[in-house]
Formats: sequence, structure tokens, C-alpha cells
Amino acid sequence: MAGSTKIALFGLVLSSGRQVLAGLNQAALAGKYFGNDAPWYQDRIPFFEVSDTAIMDVYYYRWQVFRAHQRDLGADGYISTEFIDDVSWQTQPSASINAATQFHLNEGRWCRDRRFRVDYTNFMYGPDANPRAYSDSTALSAWNAYLVDGVQSDLTGLLDSMQNLYNHWQDTQYDSSKGLFYVEPIADGTEYTIASIDASCGSDGFTGGTAFRPSINTYQYGNARAIANIAELVGKADVAADYNARAEAIKKNVQSSLWNSTFEHFIDRYYASTQCSTYWDFIRGRELVGYVPWLHNLPDDDTVYAPAWAHLIDPEKLGGLYGMRTNEPSYEYYMKQYRYQGTARECQWNGPAWPYQTSQVLGALANVLDHYPKTAAENTITAQDYMNLLRQYAKLHYNKNRGGLNIEEDYDSATGAPIVGLDRSSHYFHSSFVDLVVTGLVGIRPRADDVLEINPLAVDIKYFRIEGLIYHGNEVSVQWDADGSRYGTKGLVVEVGGNVVGTSKTLARVTVNVTRKAPPQYLRYIAKSIQLENSTVDPQIPRYPVGSVSVPDAVPYQVQHAIDGRIWFFPQPNNTGIISHGWLTPAGNGSEVWHMVDFGNKINLTSAEVAFYADGGIGVPTAYRVEANLANGWQIVPKAKFPRLVGNGITYASWSTVSTSQIRLVFTPPKGLPSRLVEWKLYSELVDGSVFHR
Repeated sequence: MAGSTKIALFGLVLSSGRQVLAGLNQAALAGKYFGNDAPWYQDRIPFFEVSDTAIMDVYYYRWQVFRAHQRDLGADGYISTEFIDDVSWQTQPSASINAATQFHLNEGRWCRDRRFRVDYTNFMYGPDANPRAYSDSTALSAWNAYLVDGVQSDLTGLLDSMQNLYNHWQDTQYDSSKGLFYVEPIADGTEYTIASIDASCGSDGFTGGTAFRPSINTYQYGNARAIANIAELVGKADVAADYNARAEAIKKNVQSSLWNSTFEHFIDRYYASTQCSTYWDFIRGRELVGYVPWLHNLPDDDTVYAPAWAHLIDPEKLGGLYGMRTNEPSYEYYMKQYRYQGTARECQWNGPAWPYQTSQVLGALANVLDHYPKTAAENTITAQDYMNLLRQYAKLHYNKNRGGLNIEEDYDSATGAPIVGLDRSSHYFHSSFVDLVVTGLVGIRPRADDVLEINPLAVDIKYFRIEGLIYHGNEVSVQWDADGSRYGTKGLVVEVGGNVVGTSKTLARVTVNVTRKAPPQYLRYIAKSIQLENSTVDPQIPRYPVGSVSVPDAVPYQVQHAIDGRIWFFPQPNNTGIISHGWLTPAGNGSEVWHMVDFGNKINLTSAEVAFYADGGIGVPTAYRVEANLANGWQIVPKAKFPRLVGNGITYASWSTVSTSQIRLVFTPPKGLPSRLVEWKLYSELVDGSVFHR
């Protein structure tokens, strides 16, 4: 529990008169939440404590989700995945799905190691992604990351690609007579909406129902603003003017055409006509997607739109007991189940609570409470509502079906239990939480200028402290103590570079000037052993590097999993294979086994990361070594350093450089237990776990 974690936090006054504060016991927090994998997190995440235990626990769990979904592609660097393992509709072979990219980048902008978001953004605008599989706001999310780290070079080289993608959308899914974009709900990541169900006359809704939606138009509004902002950074005034004009046109048309005064909500209008739907007609109900315009600051601060927020906390409308409903119980087909996988219910958006849109709505609400003064003054919804909804969302992470912390795809808002619950659903990464804590509860509002702005929404929180956050290259901490009993200093305290630069006796907006600095320079080692395609694609065609094992009749995809660039250590209940990953050996009998990587040609290798999973039924090997196939056959690599293996963490092995086409990890599973090799990565450089250049 947060209250039992020992911290060291007290005020000091330097001879210069500047006050500095000591901080949280980061090593203790990392050990508590991440166990043997703590070293991965210690230089990468902002550490946080808060008087609400559930919010604190979920905050650290969501960093585990982030870490688990960083897939190493080898030379292309890292991307974030939506599902923890492969699904049939992902982009092959990377497993990327652009529908979730906006959440990945918004969450990842708070990771101190910028490599993940830089690699990912470059990949999504490169030749091997599929950026139009789903609607998204990747350009805006990349801009939002810039607002945190302030590094222009991360963006400016992508400007042409961003424009090309935007224009492709405009050429193919834009109705010039209405000045709006349209999308089929399934391509918006939301099958079985009111539009798609009603377009089928209530018979289905998986596809169809193409409509002018608040979502895609808000995304394109945000993307246009981002492109304009980036163009201004590089002095392209004509491009900036063009895209600002496009954004203004979308804003005008969304407000004039998608706002429904009867429902007092932004809702869809049909693009495609069917027997039961007519072009330009409104759909017949409110949906949660109607709050997305505020997520990207599209609506004017006009009190005419304020009544929409009353629906969110109305238990008869969108305010479910355990989660936000995606549409209302008054809808004829509310919660009617159309789609199954076998007997298991599949994904639908006709009422279930989705973390996807829940996190969008919370982000939108934080914007309203922060910089929509006229709307907020209507008191339709308050900061207390934000905290109530954030807690409600946090509780969804405590899985009522599987147990423990495990975020899934969608939930029954009446019970709080997951609906879909398939193997693919565990630890699902199509939402945000860290970003909501940082920008909402803590209230850090990233800006393009060199100002640090804090406006916390933590109205009923007794205390919180976040530290180690990098903003415009500066180390930032924010602390709140309602009565001074936790940290010895009552009120709000803002620190930059370890120095107190702003205070307030109450939860109030604080702004301080900062000097922009270069953020820490991250290391970018390239794993040589990554194989993205498993042998089930075509086992007759070797795709180097190729994995093999000493055990006969091993499952081919498990062998490949040990070199596929994925690492996670989530519990694997009853060893059923649910969310398991890597190569599972037979139970140990004292004999050695090995996993070999064949590169096809000689390559220089110097070090390895080795990851084994462990629990009560799966054990860490009792011994291991690395061997290379050299001129005289298989030999232990020279001048080797083989630290003791750890379970559920990374062991770094190194040796003098060898040139070889084949290398293998030889190890001994414990007697009576199998071992699971989650991943081992091989490098030409010396990799020791360091994150930044020293």
C-alpha cells in the first residue's frame, strides 16, 4: 500500500536561500511494483505516490502495460502494440495497429526514455506501417509529445509524410459539400454503433453505417492543427496557413452540423444510405463519442454546449454504475449481443464500457475544467466528477473475472466485469491512464512555450507527489499535501531541477518559466536476433535469423517467440497458455537444453539480454552459458561474464566479440519444473541495461 512505502521527503534550505526537497524512495517503489524487473523502470518512468491506493497501484500497473507492449523490431526500433500477442487484423509482421497509436504516444510521452516514442512515430510514417487502417490522430499525438520534451527534430522531418497522409484521407473520405470527413464505424475502431446497427435495420452492425462522426472529424481537426504548428517551427508559413484554414473549416462544420440541439450532444449523421438510413440524417441517440471534440479543443467555449456534460453523470443516460456507457439504455438495441467467438461474446459498442473511450472522455473533461471557463462555470460537471470518474475507471483494472490487475477490451457497466475475456484481451493497450494522472489529477498542462503550467484536479486527494518527470529537458516534481502531515510542507509545491520554483497554499493554477534544455540522450542499441515472422507463416522458407531448440517436437511458434522482440512477465494462471509467451521447456531432469539463433551469415556479437519467466510452476534455470559455433565447433564465448539468472527480469551477459553465424543459450531447467525463455536478444555492442549516455 502507498502508506506503507517508506519515503524520504523533507525541506532543506541552501546557503543561497533556495529551497530544495528530497524525494520519494524510488528504489523501494520500483522493487514493490516491478520486482526483479525494477531496473528497466528506474530511469524510465516518473515515480508517483498518492493517498488513493487504487489510483497509485493502477498507475504503476499501467507502466507495466506500457513496457509489455514495446515490441522490438530490430533495425526499425520499437513500436507499441495494441494486443499483447498477435491478432489476425494487425499489420504484418510488426503487429502494429494504428487505431491505438494516439493512446500509445500520449501515454509514452511521459516515459523518460524518448527512444520508444521517437522510433514508433518514425515507423508509423514509414513504408511498413498501415496508417489508414483506422482513423487516428497520430500527427496530433506526435505534437503532444513535443509539448513535453520540446525536441523539434523529432517532428520536422515528418512534416511531408503527415501532409501526404492527411491529403489521402481528404481525397478519399471527405464530403466537400458538407466540409466533413466520414468513416465506417468499424474503421473508427467502434463496431456495432447506433449508425451501423440501424443501417442494417437492427439485424447486425459489424460493418456498414458509414457516417460523419465526431471522432474522425475531431482527429482531422487536431491533425491539421498539429501540421500547421510543425510547419511554423520550420518557417513554412504557407503550409501553416493552409492547415489552420482546414482546421477552422472542420471546427465550424462540426459545431454547425454535428451538434444536435434536441439531444444536446455531438452525434453522427449518416453518409451512406440504406433501407433504414438516409444520407445526412442524424442517428437516433447519444453516444460517448460525442465528447471527443473537447479532447482536441475543437468546440468554442460556449455555454450552448455545456449541457452535454450532464449526460455523462446521469445514471439513466451515459453514466453507468461501473463505467461510462458507449450509448444509452433507451436505445432499442442497447447491449443486444450480436457477435460471438464460439460461445464467448465479442466486441460491440452498443452500450459496453470501453477503456478506449473512457480515457478519451476523461482527457476531454480535464480540458473543459482547465481552459473552458464559461463551460466550467455552468457547473454541469466539476473537478469532483473528474476524480469520481477517474476512480471508477481505475477500479475497472481490477479484473473481476481473472483476478488482479488486468485491463481488458470492454466491460459491462452494470457489473464492472469484462465482457469479451478472450486470450487476446488481457493487458489490452488501447487506452491511457498515466497521461490522465499526469495531466488531470496532477494537472501538468504541456505547452509549446517555455512555461511549466500546473492546474491539479485532485480536489479530494490528501497528498500526492510525482517526480523524475522530464519537461522541456528539465527534471520536474509536483507535490501536494493538504495539511502538511505527509511531507511536512502544506500546499502545492513545484520543483524544477530540484529547486522549489512555485508554491500555492491551495490547489490552484501555478505557472513558472523554464529554460529549455536538451533531454537526456538515450541509447539506441539494435538487437540483431529479432525475427518478427514465426515459422507457421511458411516453414519451408527460412527467414534469418532463425531459432531452433535441442528438444524434439518443440512447438515452432514458441521457439520463434523467444526471439520475436516481445517481453512481459504477467502471471500465467495454471500454465494454460493464456498470455504466455516464449519457449517452454520440458520439466527439468538435470539435463541441459539449448535455444539457438542462426543468422545465415557471420555477424559480430558481444552481449545478450536474457529474460526468463518464473512462478510456482515454472522455474529459473539453475545454470546457463552462451556458446558460439566457431572454427573449432561449439565453444563457450571468450572472456564471458554470466551473472546469476533472475526470474521475471533481465540478465545481461557479455563476452569478447565473436564472429559467428550461430549462437546458442545453453541452460539447465530446475528438476521437476520447466523453464520459460521469454526472450533473448543479441547485440554487436556491449549492452548492460543503461538507458542514457553517461
